[in-house]
Amino acid sequence: MAKPEELVFAPLGGVGEIGMNLSIYGLGNRQQRAWLAVDLGVSFGDEEHLPGIDLIMPDISFLEKERKNLMGLVLTHAHEDHFGAIIDLWPKLKCPIYATQFSAALFEAKCAAERNAPKIPVTVVPSGGRVDVGPFNVEFIPVAHSIPEAHALAIHTSAGTVLHTGDWKIDPTPTLGRPTDEKRLRELGEEGLLALIGDSTNAVRDGRSPSEAEVARTIIDLVKSAKGRVAVTTFASNVARIKAVAAAARAADREVVVVGRAMERVVQVARECGYLDGVQNFRSPEVYGHLPQDKVLALCTGSQGESRAALARIANDDHPEITLNRGDSVIFSSRTIPGNEKAVGSIVNNLVLQGVEIITDRDALVHVSGHPRRDELRDMIAWTRPQLLIPVHGEALHLHEHAKLARAAGVPRVLVCRNGDLVKLGPGDPGIVGEVPSGRLYKDGTILEDSKSRAVVERRRMAFSGCAFVAIAMTEQGELADDPEVDLVGIPEKNRAGEPFDDIVFDAVMSTIEGLPKARRRDPDALGESVRRVVRAVINEHWGKKPPCLVHVLTV
Repeated sequence: MAKPEELVFAPLGGVGEIGMNLSIYGLGNRQQRAWLAVDLGVSFGDEEHLPGIDLIMPDISFLEKERKNLMGLVLTHAHEDHFGAIIDLWPKLKCPIYATQFSAALFEAKCAAERNAPKIPVTVVPSGGRVDVGPFNVEFIPVAHSIPEAHALAIHTSAGTVLHTGDWKIDPTPTLGRPTDEKRLRELGEEGLLALIGDSTNAVRDGRSPSEAEVARTIIDLVKSAKGRVAVTTFASNVARIKAVAAAARAADREVVVVGRAMERVVQVARECGYLDGVQNFRSPEVYGHLPQDKVLALCTGSQGESRAALARIANDDHPEITLNRGDSVIFSSRTIPGNEKAVGSIVNNLVLQGVEIITDRDALVHVSGHPRRDELRDMIAWTRPQLLIPVHGEALHLHEHAKLARAAGVPRVLVCRNGDLVKLGPGDPGIVGEVPSGRLYKDGTILEDSKSRAVVERRRMAFSGCAFVAIAMTEQGELADDPEVDLVGIPEKNRAGEPFDDIVFDAVMSTIEGLPKARRRDPDALGESVRRVVRAVINEHWGKKPPCLVHVLTV
């Protein structure tokens, strides 16, 4: 008798972190499995720890190896941390992609804006619809979130049904799109749910997330009471918030000027998909300066402090069309993502110095999260009654708290895993049964590097301690052909005693060469290593830091 097919799950990104989401499901046996990928997103680089790195993506080496068995990639929604890596990584996989209309349209627009983007076909599935992807039958269940057409995925298989929640919340009064489909989620619970793979972002926050409708009312009040120009910044993808800002502008008899390419792109796609039907036309930045101060509202990108986004340029007085002055207001209709605090703080401070009034979610209800708080997590568990719950989409604390809540709510099995863990979901007892390769890829300019990349590692070191370069020309007899050249980059010019570092290092290089026996001087590798060690030691003695040191020995 043939063994029943085994259903497994492995996160390759998005567990132990918020961002870079990629989950895979496998059906079959240990020798042969069909695979389904869910989402393929990015995280954003941190200049302090990853200088020069724009984007971080999940390592897909396992999927590349299993490419012939990869049935498809299914998207829960069109946020960058869920679909931002597709353009760079899909050419390595070339699998079918499935998404609903808005996600597919926004992805198409993203590809059109990208130079030399590959042609990537996307199969559109209706919201609430189902599609067969190899042996997986995937059902798109509408959920509320901060972007149109977010979906939980019910993955139906011969081994049972798994609910992959994606990002979600319970909002009984969304200003745009459908609310979370409680009826269908309850039906899944009745039918029997093998596992719930669930969003943990707000698992540490009590109660329920407020509704978008409440935010919309607050923004209307703030815009109506504003005296001068008003700018609102929010996530470009939050179409419900864009609609709320438009309603506030109309109520205050103001024109909406859209500033920033990402915002323009989303507005265009939202109109094409019917999500801004009945909303007034927006104006381009060129007309901003011609409108009376109390008749204009600028809807800007840059809520996370992005250096080239519209709001950063406005705060630096560097935008060609948009300016703000004393008495104007900026509403930050967003929450700062951890890691972006410094960048956002810099923009806020620059605006304050210009006399601009700043309104954030600390001052008024101008933003709500798109993720479930603890009472909403309890509701999801009560509706779906899973046999197993695995927390994902969160840092270690979020996963821990979600797991604790699930156990208290009576879920029979709760399992916390890490990126790369291979988890058996069923049939039989669930548990971690192995490991698959996982890690990070770094987008460095136009090149993808892995975490061991010399460029990434060395640039990080250079960012903290500069670099010393030494060039030495030696004769075949082991004598100096000329004075060594020393170039110190990112290193102080003088030590504490006021002595030039160039001279200190040059003297150290000379004394090292002169102190070596001739045989060692005739060996370029041995000479180079001796000089490298001495240079690092002498700089450390006078500075307290050991920079990378590159020594080039030329035999003439």
